[in-house]
Amino acid sequence: MSVLVLRHEQFEHLGHFAQALPCEFRYHDLGEPFDGERSEAMVILGGPMSANDPEMAGEIAMIEGALKAGVPLLGICLGSQLIAKALGARVYRNDVLEIGWAPVYLTDAGRGDPVFEKIPSPSTFFHWHGETFGLPRGAELLGWSDKCRHQAYRYGRNVYGLQFHPEVTAEMIADWCAQPVNCGDVDTLTEPIDPCAHDQEAAARHIVSKWLNAGR
Repeated sequence: MSVLVLRHEQFEHLGHFAQALPCEFRYHDLGEPFDGERSEAMVILGGPMSANDPEMAGEIAMIEGALKAGVPLLGICLGSQLIAKALGARVYRNDVLEIGWAPVYLTDAGRGDPVFEKIPSPSTFFHWHGETFGLPRGAELLGWSDKCRHQAYRYGRNVYGLQFHPEVTAEMIADWCAQPVNCGDVDTLTEPIDPCAHDQEAAARHIVSKWLNAGR
């Protein structure tokens, strides 16, 4: 199996997911032509842009094609919003910025989902987003947080959208906080983020391995 990874910033990469993927993967960076690329599975990563930006139209078309072809998809943060938009849902500003460590609670559907059934509820994950999405028609809500109602969903058997960031390492968090494009968000924080406050590696590995087997 080969996995295509849609990456929107060099500093927003696979992190823990890179070691968890039991197959080859390749990055496709924002702005590169797709040229009829095909993959057996796709991960769509986060980024500081909006799913509503005109520059995202090509990716949304790619995602729409993958959905029609039944390709397994895993969207993280912006990626979850892009999948939701490709499924016809609205992407809009969340009531508040959600940045830092916070618990995610599973719904009844989440507790019985093959990807999340072994994940404790609540579990603390890393967050960094200002936008959210409507739940796509036909999707199942799997998780929520105090600041954002839609944290995880499944569409069909092998399409997952996660608003939170299980993939990030402590090194990535420290790097994100230092990136100029993120300075505005960092300035809103009342206290610094401790990148090492929680370890997500085991959960990240579990999520990726279960997602790849979903629907088989």
